[in-house]
Amino acid sequence: MNSTIDTVPSEAPKPLWKRLLPLGIIGVALAVFFAVGGPDYVSMESLRENREFLTGLVADNLVLALLGFIATYAILVAISFPGASFLSLFGGFLFGTLVGGFGIVVGATLGATGIFLAARYAFGDALSKKAGPYMKKFEKGLKENELSYLFILRLIPAFPFFIVNIVPALFDVKIRNYMLSTFFGIIPGALVYASVGAGIGAIFDQGGEANLGGLMLQPKVIGPILGLIALSLLPIVYKKIKGAPAGVTES
Repeated sequence: MNSTIDTVPSEAPKPLWKRLLPLGIIGVALAVFFAVGGPDYVSMESLRENREFLTGLVADNLVLALLGFIATYAILVAISFPGASFLSLFGGFLFGTLVGGFGIVVGATLGATGIFLAARYAFGDALSKKAGPYMKKFEKGLKENELSYLFILRLIPAFPFFIVNIVPALFDVKIRNYMLSTFFGIIPGALVYASVGAGIGAIFDQGGEANLGGLMLQPKVIGPILGLIALSLLPIVYKKIKGAPAGVTES
């Protein structure tokens, strides 16, 4: 009798260079974008100077222009370009609050998913395994309430968008929950920026400047967002209450 037990060989770990390749490509793309003056095209001055060309482009082919905007937004988010707020204004200016907001949400979700997958491929759960007690506690709470935690991270305007795109990848969250929380969590902010963008034409006509400083922290904006944060905390609070000792021990 053959006493050896056949086992399925485990997949060999990928070489470090191969795991880091997607992030390397993203880093090179970001460097090239800056080298060719890309940020100059995603600015208020660029929008002012090219408004007639851009509005004409949308008027000639709305669907193609919207798809192009979504693709551009997705690419810039995927390479972690930090000027997404200006591109959001472009969306509102070109397509209005609702259609522009839709384009922002779709483009941002696709781009965020791209950088999320690249970070997960590169690091997996290696960093979370080396984390200290505080991060372990955070990871435990995250895995128990993934949607709520991820939704809160998206809603709180204090966290930079590109940071929130990457951090969940270090804790092995479900891609479905990541995409859902990203899509729905960024809707409030997207609509705010798209609404401002929709009114920029009138501001330009009056010779004014669109002021984005503290936009997401204004009372009329932060109030509803705080309400959504409170709602997203309810499942966590419920689980804590439900899991609390009832004072009755089983024999």
